[in-house]
Amino acid sequence: MKTVLVAGGAGFLGSHLCKALLDAGDAVVCVDNLCTGREQNIAALKDNPQFTFINHDITTPFPESITGRHYDVVANLASPASPPRYVELAVETLLVGALGTKNMLDIALRDDARYIHTSTSEVYGDPNVHPQPESYWGNVNSYGARSMYDESKRFAEAMMWVYRHQKGVNTGIIRIFNTYGPHMDPEDGRVVSNFIMQALKGEPITMYGAGTQTRSFCYVDDQIDGLMKMINCDEEGPVNIGNPDEFTMAELAEKVIRLTASSSQIVYQDLPPDDPKQRRPDITRASERLGWKPVTSLDAGLVPTIAYFRGELGL
Repeated sequence: MKTVLVAGGAGFLGSHLCKALLDAGDAVVCVDNLCTGREQNIAALKDNPQFTFINHDITTPFPESITGRHYDVVANLASPASPPRYVELAVETLLVGALGTKNMLDIALRDDARYIHTSTSEVYGDPNVHPQPESYWGNVNSYGARSMYDESKRFAEAMMWVYRHQKGVNTGIIRIFNTYGPHMDPEDGRVVSNFIMQALKGEPITMYGAGTQTRSFCYVDDQIDGLMKMINCDEEGPVNIGNPDEFTMAELAEKVIRLTASSSQIVYQDLPPDDPKQRRPDITRASERLGWKPVTSLDAGLVPTIAYFRGELGL
């Protein structure tokens, strides 16, 4: 049994990771300040004696309730991750990538723990290389409307390099591509939740640009499988964890309308600044080093995701 500190554990991915760790027999200390995480995501975990929830902002000094334990693994998933939230919480997003990352790394350094960090495909920006391998340095606007998220994650990766190569911390980075599934915040502003919520309500589906921009969507169970494999090895990374099946936004909208049996029509708006035109992971490294690949098709993953959102709406 391992004791695992999970920052951002009440968030979409964090709550799924906490459950997977508990199912594996580990003890979990979940830390979240609930700025974007939701207690309802972890409500079913609170009866497990191996689970502890602590409401705390990891950019501030840790209380004894956190520091008074020894950890085998430190997993940092703390950060706003949807564009409306990280724009609204711009300074907080930058600080959690900087101070929050340092504070979590210091715990790993103290305990000689495995440190896992969830980075993002956004470090590739609006890529000139397609699909994106981990060796690609990206095409990122460091001074713009989305830079607070992109640069927070890029800074965190740089911090991890220092702690690994100068201080000896056993670090691992995964770069997450668009992930969806139950426990998403219905109002988080990401494309899957937007389209599903609008379709279920019978509202017009908002399409930015012409709908030709592409994304690759990874179902949450596949994403957590990759994350668990990264936790349970010594791979440094970075490693892309995402589904290489690529879809246009128009194709996604058509699937959502069909699977929800919605009468919603698509309306078009201007493309936001710095919105990547295409995004698709090269998962060769994940396959070779982790033995990982996704197994859930987009249609198969959308079905339980739509059911989850129906429940959120009381339908």
